[in-house]
Amino acid sequence: MKEMINVVAVSYLNTLPFIYGILNDKDLMSQINLRLEYPSKCADFLKSGEVDLGLIPIIELIDMPYSEIIGDHCIGAEGKVKTVMLYSNCPLNEISSIALDYQSRTSVMLVKILAKNFWKIDVEFFDAYEDYIDGISNNNAGLVIGDRTFNLKDSFLYEYDLAEEWFKYTNLPFVFACWVANKPLSDAFKQQFSDALKYGLDHKALVVDEYTKNQNTNIDLEHYFSAYISWDFDAQKKAGLKKFLSLSKNL
Repeated sequence: MKEMINVVAVSYLNTLPFIYGILNDKDLMSQINLRLEYPSKCADFLKSGEVDLGLIPIIELIDMPYSEIIGDHCIGAEGKVKTVMLYSNCPLNEISSIALDYQSRTSVMLVKILAKNFWKIDVEFFDAYEDYIDGISNNNAGLVIGDRTFNLKDSFLYEYDLAEEWFKYTNLPFVFACWVANKPLSDAFKQQFSDALKYGLDHKALVVDEYTKNQNTNIDLEHYFSAYISWDFDAQKKAGLKKFLSLSKNL
């Protein structure tokens, strides 16, 4: 009996086209076990060997003994991303501390890089506690990522989109997550998997329709996809990824 390939993907709205493409390839689904988690959990499962392939935050590439980026697609942004945000009630130069969201270590590193190299601010970083968003006040800021940011618009006096800030700093797009394998996979499987991802991206309109029908939400998913998320892992994104990993190592 052929061994199943264990796959983990991020359970955010920006991965819905990927999931749609995977689920609609019945032959591919017969070869994999698929599970959904938040980004840092995806990385933990991949690094522990619990899964073989995962959509993981790119910071995890630094210390993996074996890693191979699979396919031509990623979760990236060429400006604002909308869902990786620093919130505060004071301007950057008055921030004294930043609570760090536990869900993605890439975003944590990104805010540290921006603070040191671009914003030039000296702040205290601490791991976020439960309900930490309620503690964003005075000179205390908070990093918030993922779908929770949709409900925080205009909740604070200052909002800083980290992908936009990265672009201001480097003039490069940012890559938040890639599909990474922790062991060699067959060329045939890699091609089929990449084709499934492309199928999902080619049918984003159906993804939006399906989500809108099944969820009671005021999120404009079509606008979010078209205005904020860029899935092609092209040369500019590869340059952005290389720059980020280099700065991360230095930090």
